[in-house]
Amino acid sequence: MTAVSRAPETPVPSGILEHDAAAVCEHSAAGEEVLAGLPAKPDRTPGQQRTADEVHRSCRRLRAGFLRLHVERVYDRLTDGRTTPLRVAGLALRAAEVFPGLVPGERQLAAEGDRVQSAKEGREIDQGLFFREVLRSPVAGRHLLDSMLRPTSRAEALLPEFRRTGDLDLGTVRITRQGDAAHLTIGNTRYLNAEDNELTEDMETAVDLTLLDDRVRVGVLRGGVMTHPRYQGKRVFSAGINLTKLHDGRISFTDFLLRRELGYLAKLARGLHLGENSPDWPLDTLAKPWLAAVDSFAIGGGAQLLLVFDHVIAAADAYFSLPAAQEGIVPGAANLRLPRQTGPRLARQVILGGRKIWAAEPEAATVFDTVADPREMDQAIAAEADRLTSPAVVANRRMLNLAEEPPDTFRAYLAEFAIEQALRLNSADVLAKVGKAWARH
Repeated sequence: MTAVSRAPETPVPSGILEHDAAAVCEHSAAGEEVLAGLPAKPDRTPGQQRTADEVHRSCRRLRAGFLRLHVERVYDRLTDGRTTPLRVAGLALRAAEVFPGLVPGERQLAAEGDRVQSAKEGREIDQGLFFREVLRSPVAGRHLLDSMLRPTSRAEALLPEFRRTGDLDLGTVRITRQGDAAHLTIGNTRYLNAEDNELTEDMETAVDLTLLDDRVRVGVLRGGVMTHPRYQGKRVFSAGINLTKLHDGRISFTDFLLRRELGYLAKLARGLHLGENSPDWPLDTLAKPWLAAVDSFAIGGGAQLLLVFDHVIAAADAYFSLPAAQEGIVPGAANLRLPRQTGPRLARQVILGGRKIWAAEPEAATVFDTVADPREMDQAIAAEADRLTSPAVVANRRMLNLAEEPPDTFRAYLAEFAIEQALRLNSADVLAKVGKAWARH
């Protein structure tokens, strides 16, 4: 160990941006010096871990105080006065460059990259603090929401090919145009369509392509046929978050947990933010209706997905569940959306108690619009997709979504989600549960 073995005393912010930024930089550097003198997290004694915890608390108190005072000026500095749209991962890295010590930089994140989740320092918490304050700001938060609704560069590059062929295999998602509909098939078959960084990337690309292709009027999402021994030859919608990759430390806070909420799920609900380039201008977004088809089950993140769709079809033997409380994490925006659909008591039974809702139950009508014989799913999908192509559907879904979930309500919820989920990811109970699930796998 180095001679420095205790947390440095936390300075008090002055209210002057440059002065306070320098204090954050210096205090964080002093804290990192202490951490560097400690063994790696798995090898620390209880006393050494207490020292590390004190360092993190001291630095985080200063960062949080700095952001509460200066977040809008910080955000303007990072985005050139809100003229440069940055996505969450890019914004975090830019913040690390412009305001050293405020959030983890590329080198710190790379050092954590090969560690299992339980061996990490918890850098996601610093990112969670940053995004909480950005999203709490009506000015910065709304700009970030709009920035995340812009098409990805990957989708824009692939759009000419999709328009020409109507068929693209993106890796874990295949998108095929059939008549007026774009059919998105989830194919992360090794993990029962569980969500991870790669699937989130492919899903957002497919959603963007659906919205950008002017020959498509409705999007349809369904799980593919599995190769997993237990579900060999069967379709599965989604098994939720990929617990294997969570254990391995390969679930990114910015590129997965925040990106999926602010990116493709928000695009499903609100469409693409195109400003004056929108073909629907003077409306600045390009939106289309969406249909989900659930085979076998929609668990966790898969269940969250259904809450932003305009119509959900379920096979009669399928079920819906949100076991996030049992896993120890927060189920995205489901805590905001599920009570609207099911009522607050049933939502608590599902989220807090782990209740499954089977398609055959009366309560399933709050989650599934149509229940079909598993052998007749294709016909049910075609019929409902055709109904959603009515010209007035887009305008009415836009107004329904606005009434149910105003942008500022969503923004305020995601601000608290950012820090809650970051803390949960690094909590002892979650790390223990993830380790047990990985061992069983």
